[in-house]
Amino acid sequence: MFKKPKSKLTPRGREKSPEDTSQTTSGNGETVEESPIALASRLKNKAKRTKPKSTLSFGGDEEAGDGEVFQLKKSSLSQKLSLSAHPANALPVSLDQATITPHSNGAPVYDQAYLSQLKASTPSSRRATVAEGYDADVSMDPGETSIEVTEIADDVDTVIPSESSILSAKQRRERMRTHGTEDDFISLSVTKRDTVPQGPHPESRLMREEDELGEGDDEYAEYTSAQERIALGKKSKKLEASKRKDAMQEMIADADEEDEETMEWEKEQLRRGGPFQTSHKVSPTKQVYKPAAIPTSTTIPSLGPAMDRLSQSLTAMTTSHTTNVKAAASFVDEREQLDVRESELREMIAKAEAKRSWFAAFKEWVENVATFLDEKFPKLEKLEDEFVSILKERSAMIAQRRQADNQDDLSLIFGSLLVATDQSEEVDDLGRVLPRANPVTVRRERQAARIARRLHRERGRATRAIIMQLDREEGYSTDSSLPPSDAIDYQSAMERIANDGHGLLSDVHAAEFRDPSLGLAKWFGGWRRRFSDSYTGAWGGLGLVGAWEFWVRLELLGWNPFENSHTLDEFSWCASLHEYCGDNDDPESDTGPNDDLVSAMISTAVVPLVCKVVEAGALDPYSALDTRNMINLAEQVEASIGHDNPKFQMILKSVLSVFERSVSASESLIAPFVALNCPVFDPDAIAARRRLLCHASKFLNTLIQWRKYTGEKLGIADLCIRHMNNVVSPIAESGWEVGGEEITREMIAIMPYEVIRALKAPLNSLAS
Repeated sequence: MFKKPKSKLTPRGREKSPEDTSQTTSGNGETVEESPIALASRLKNKAKRTKPKSTLSFGGDEEAGDGEVFQLKKSSLSQKLSLSAHPANALPVSLDQATITPHSNGAPVYDQAYLSQLKASTPSSRRATVAEGYDADVSMDPGETSIEVTEIADDVDTVIPSESSILSAKQRRERMRTHGTEDDFISLSVTKRDTVPQGPHPESRLMREEDELGEGDDEYAEYTSAQERIALGKKSKKLEASKRKDAMQEMIADADEEDEETMEWEKEQLRRGGPFQTSHKVSPTKQVYKPAAIPTSTTIPSLGPAMDRLSQSLTAMTTSHTTNVKAAASFVDEREQLDVRESELREMIAKAEAKRSWFAAFKEWVENVATFLDEKFPKLEKLEDEFVSILKERSAMIAQRRQADNQDDLSLIFGSLLVATDQSEEVDDLGRVLPRANPVTVRRERQAARIARRLHRERGRATRAIIMQLDREEGYSTDSSLPPSDAIDYQSAMERIANDGHGLLSDVHAAEFRDPSLGLAKWFGGWRRRFSDSYTGAWGGLGLVGAWEFWVRLELLGWNPFENSHTLDEFSWCASLHEYCGDNDDPESDTGPNDDLVSAMISTAVVPLVCKVVEAGALDPYSALDTRNMINLAEQVEASIGHDNPKFQMILKSVLSVFERSVSASESLIAPFVALNCPVFDPDAIAARRRLLCHASKFLNTLIQWRKYTGEKLGIADLCIRHMNNVVSPIAESGWEVGGEEITREMIAIMPYEVIRALKAPLNSLAS
């Protein structure tokens, strides 16, 4: 429900008659008569404000009673037509006015031709006055309306005034308005200003909304619900609701109602109004019966061609069937192959996953072993260096004692050397000067000590007489034993090194780290059994040897091959490696880069240790027993790694260096005495000469024995020649008749013929 707005209470003046309104008062108080056109326009506007009239009239007199007002009902077709009344949707009246020029916003394109047409159709003068008998209401006859409009349009002469004429007319009108003396001046105001209430602003020519006659509510009361009343009672509310419901039903019925007469009338009006675009329903066309065409007659086919076509079709189908069967069979075979391939791939994936997991565990274990070796290897190397230093100290003590004994014997033969006067005095630990000993007394003491050592060595030999042994051992004894105190110290040092080696693993409780056959052999053996290809390609055997080297060197710690008779095969590491190599299930497959890991271990760990021990002085070049032990050890190494192996050549060079060092020491010891050559008669000179020659003969025997094993390699023959010419020959020539010739002849007898020819005279003459 709409609420009626309250109108403002403004005082209304008395309505004036047409006679009164026909005259207006000018601004200076003079009465001016209104023109007929202005008066008619004012009366028409007043009639519209006083009473609303129907929008459609049939030309009859209107009834003044309160009868029902006629309302024009529009159909849906007319409502659709009204939607196209927008200028943007306006259609051309004829095809001559139609254009295909695109319009961006529905407006016409103002080209030069269109502007000329628009200017020609625009009237320039006032429209003709309407006759008094003309009715302002809309006529229902469309024909009459169109005719009258056409006649009016034909009577109007289109004249467009110029700009100068318009300007002169404006000036003349302004002059007439200001002076008001001319009679042809027509005012634009309908009424006189003095007859109309001036209001609060008399100088303004604008009219206020409150000063207009009548109110807008009366004119649009039908649409603003101004005439409706609010229902207060129960019955009135019910009656109002029923009326509203009936009105809605009537509106729905009017919207759905479409009678044929109304449709035909609207279509006729639309047709007269001009062409337009409407949506036409396509009426279904009436179906007309059309008989089927009779085919032309053909001849009946014979049986032969039909059989041929059937045979060809059968052959084609048979061929297609055979092809399909072969394709299906090939598909079945291909699927079987794919299934087999799938199973193989699954097995490969499973093996790869197992290999990955195993190698991950193996890598973790190898890292643990590496950590263990990083901690233990430096301690082991320290013990090995200490063992080698003890051997060097023992060898130096023996060589110094031999040099002193030989120097005493040479003094008896060639005379004593003069003692240097500028020799620095010897001091003890407290800085006290030690008194110089008498050389003769010192010589006698050393001789007595030598005899005591010989007797001590022969006390255990009960089968031989002491005197015979003394004669035999005179000069031929190796004399490499230490004094009792030094021997005890040496033995305690060896025991301490052995105990330290055993205690190196005292803090290790894991069995696989204490025994490599439980750890290394297990993991590397599993690698060889499960992944033999990668084991061989990655040189797994050498990896095992490199990891096992620590335990091998730990077991060989303190081992002197010239003091005990242990061979390499008697060690536990050698047996474990042989067992590891024998566990291979496939006898044709290799265990690594070498078929025997023992050989790799000997060349890696054993040979360097043997070379260090030999060069440290463990090998006595005057001892036949040490030479035999060295030959046995060399034969084991040679059988394991080969004669041409560089590691084996290292052992030969180490042994040769020991012999060469002994020959050089003898040459440097004899040279000063030979240069002095001042013999003094001494009964002990003959025994001293014999001892020296026997000592040299013993060295030559060991050298020739080693030469028989190695052959003519590394200059062993040159050492023999140097020993005979520079050591044996001066001593033998000093007492040639008193035993020198005899012992020298025995020495030459054991020498090879090609070496004898290189000796100097008179030694080379003794060979014949």
